Amino acid sequence: MAGESGRGQRDRLADAGSVQDVLPQRSSRLRQGRIAVYVIPFAGVDMFGLLQSATKTEFVKTALKLLETNLALARAQAEKHGPGAGKVTGILDMTGFNLKQFTWRPAAEVAIQLIQIYEANYPEILKACYIINVPKVFAFAFSLVKNLLNDYTLSKIHYKSEPHKWKPVLLENIAPDQLPEIYGGTMVDPDGNPACPSKIKPGGKVPKSFYLKNQIVESDRKDEYKFTTVKKGDKLCLDFDVDTPGSFLRWGFLTDGHDIKFGIVKKDKTGKEITEIPVHRVMSDQNEEEGFLPCETTGTYRVIFDNTYSYLRSKKLHYLIEVTPPLAPSASTDLALSAES
Repeated sequence: MAGESGRGQRDRLADAGSVQDVLPQRSSRLRQGRIAVYVIPFAGVDMFGLLQSATKTEFVKTALKLLETNLALARAQAEKHGPGAGKVTGILDMTGFNLKQFTWRPAAEVAIQLIQIYEANYPEILKACYIINVPKVFAFAFSLVKNLLNDYTLSKIHYKSEPHKWKPVLLENIAPDQLPEIYGGTMVDPDGNPACPSKIKPGGKVPKSFYLKNQIVESDRKDEYKFTTVKKGDKLCLDFDVDTPGSFLRWGFLTDGHDIKFGIVKKDKTGKEITEIPVHRVMSDQNEEEGFLPCETTGTYRVIFDNTYSYLRSKKLHYLIEVTPPLAPSASTDLALSAES
């Protein structure tokens, strides 16, 4: 389910590059038909801060925007030097990998979504992926995602822990002058730094000033948000009548301090209830939860905020829910792309 973006500070993050500045990344120079090399160091990655500063949908869109920008360079290289030059090689440096960050549900959901998008749209672009400096906990993390990858992709992934094992492999496949000295190559920064930080952005801590938590006040629709308290052991049910097939039920909500369960049930004209979104726990105290549901048929759609599992805490809820009309045909493609990303 995709949320819609484009509000206040979030636009600034996505468009001005604030998120990009703290994402680890690197694209090597493309010369003489050589394949592009991408180095992604995991040390210093602040997934918690990133997902406090943008919605999951916006994070995925930013990652895809960076990917598409770099793939455009690879495609241009392929036009000059043949199809082989349009592939890419990835190096994932797992030094400092923090399993806790990626077992945090919002981060895990983003990682899974990006993998699924890659498998659906980009499997042919990868020549090889080398995962290096692999810690013991990586085997567990990889076991969680490898079932999402097909055998063709898995055959391109190689991971090794010791430098004396992975450095020769890298040099067999990557020209030394395209590889930083710390990875066994000859590339250094002008000041002699073997890690080449001018070319490889190591990421970093996201400033708390970027955090979106409880920042509805930044939204240009702040006056439309409603506020209520869902009492402990209770639930809030909101009914919305949809009279036109193809309409959309859209929502944005967050809670103060604690999570809440969320789901949607549809009741048709016969009174039959159909679960559209199962009631599930949402970490809406950490990020504003946004999304939309295509309403293919008419009926009454019931939005449920469930706090029956909490016997000690009432939940303060800010929400904006609305039914919008079907899109014009020219806009349908944009929404479909938004849903995929």
